[in-house]
Amino acid sequence: MKQGYAATAEAYARDVVAGRIPANKYIRLACQRHLDDLEWQSDRTFKYTFDPKKGAKVAKFIEMMPHTKGKWAAKGEKLKLQPWQIFFVVVAFGWVRKKDGLRRFRKLLLLVPRKNGKSALAAGIGLYMLVADGEHGAEVYSGATSEKQAWEVFRPAKLMAQKSPALLSHFGLSVNAKNLHVLGNGSRFEAVIGTPGDGASPSCAIVDEYHEHPTDVLYSTMETGMGAREQPLMLVITTAGDNISGPCYAMQQEAQAMLEGTRADDELFALIYGVDEGDDWTAPEVLRKANPNFGISVFEDFLLARQTEAMTSPRKAGAFKTKHLNVWVSARDAYFNVLRYQEAADPSLSLDQFEGQECIIGIDLAEKRDLTAVELLFKHGDGYARFGRYYLPSETIEQPENEHFRTWRDEGLLIETDGAVTDDREILADILDFCARFQVREVAFDPLHSRQMAVELMEQGVACIDFANRPTLMNEPMRKLDALIVERKLIHNGSAPFAWMLSNVVNRSRTGDIHSPTKQRAENKIDGPVACMMALGRWLLDEAQPAATPWDADPEFKLVM
Repeated sequence: MKQGYAATAEAYARDVVAGRIPANKYIRLACQRHLDDLEWQSDRTFKYTFDPKKGAKVAKFIEMMPHTKGKWAAKGEKLKLQPWQIFFVVVAFGWVRKKDGLRRFRKLLLLVPRKNGKSALAAGIGLYMLVADGEHGAEVYSGATSEKQAWEVFRPAKLMAQKSPALLSHFGLSVNAKNLHVLGNGSRFEAVIGTPGDGASPSCAIVDEYHEHPTDVLYSTMETGMGAREQPLMLVITTAGDNISGPCYAMQQEAQAMLEGTRADDELFALIYGVDEGDDWTAPEVLRKANPNFGISVFEDFLLARQTEAMTSPRKAGAFKTKHLNVWVSARDAYFNVLRYQEAADPSLSLDQFEGQECIIGIDLAEKRDLTAVELLFKHGDGYARFGRYYLPSETIEQPENEHFRTWRDEGLLIETDGAVTDDREILADILDFCARFQVREVAFDPLHSRQMAVELMEQGVACIDFANRPTLMNEPMRKLDALIVERKLIHNGSAPFAWMLSNVVNRSRTGDIHSPTKQRAENKIDGPVACMMALGRWLLDEAQPAATPWDADPEFKLVM
């Protein structure tokens, strides 16, 4: 006998929690939340109850829809929901409020890598909300930042309807060029670019690839327009991206806090597929963990090929992590191979081991509210050893989007200066301390922001050299730093801030032979690597000295002056 949808959903949750199905922390927490709520629903103080029939109704509806592309569409087959999809649908629609029977979850977040069937699932949900949710004059919108993306959900929904004549006749549904329309009650489903027009009252808004949205304007407009609906639904489906200051990343952070129990939100249901912090993204086993449709719609050989490409090319690593592991990255076209950089880490390495040795310091003294980096670079064997110290004012650290800075501050990897601006006196004191501990040959600084500090250092007898962040000056040290990293000749103690900043560096020039560092967004800090390149550029002058020739060594051949 076929297992019911609710039983399938519960079995999936139990298998995930027990570790029988590989899943990350947040999928386990989402599954545990459902199981806990099933226990709590009998408590009089708990405001919700689970109605398996309501969840099953939606799952059944979706499985009556036809495939719209690929081999299954060619065979005329219907959609077949996988256990994880059944879990998502049944939980999202099965939980209701005890007081009135209306839907509990008004916001759904599905973060899942590409090729895992999220668009077809969203299309099925959209069609259900159009014709079967009991909403008179339903308004369903598929919203995105571009026409192409908005149609990624609307197109399969339209094709499903076109290939289902019984659906059309039963609900009086008409398929038009740019919308689906129920003649009997005025319900409609259409794609929206930007925001819906004035007077829109969404009963369901599907926000596709939310990571591409620079602001939450579309989301907020949709949400505001839902005020007149009894049980509206906001469905966000997306992969991860590279804009960690955008609304999608913020929504994921809020959902994770809810799942961890540090933020209350009984109306949000979130499934966040991906890998766990600390997982080795180059290991084959993470592919199954991050991709719930592994072996169904996304296949092992395809993912392994993409993983192998990413391991050898930092330019492809970012795309692989975001699209196939659901990992947020800081830059799409990272210049440096961060994996190779991390392979040269020696956690036992400390500045104390270089006491009294010669070094060059690079300073990237940023604007007052931004991050300042001081990099110390020592010759070490046939390569270099680097150490960094980073400063940021407290007001910047405490901004909501800067959780990573707060973590590094708490771990002692980032120095917090009091107030709204960086305290240059603290940085100056630290550099003078370095000069007392090491043989600081010189301090390389960018005159744009560091001129005054350089003057004060020179007054203390410290040699300071202008090193402006210009392509002609940065080209050679940037290339050399890349080579050192690839050859594992830049050793370090594994400090996380530098690795993060290194991943943010992109090449300013897309053509030509001149390379120089830049970043794609203001929040993608690169100060540490820039300061390191400045110090390296000064060290490279040693290598540029002309080699001795036989004429130099022979005392019989001297120029008479």
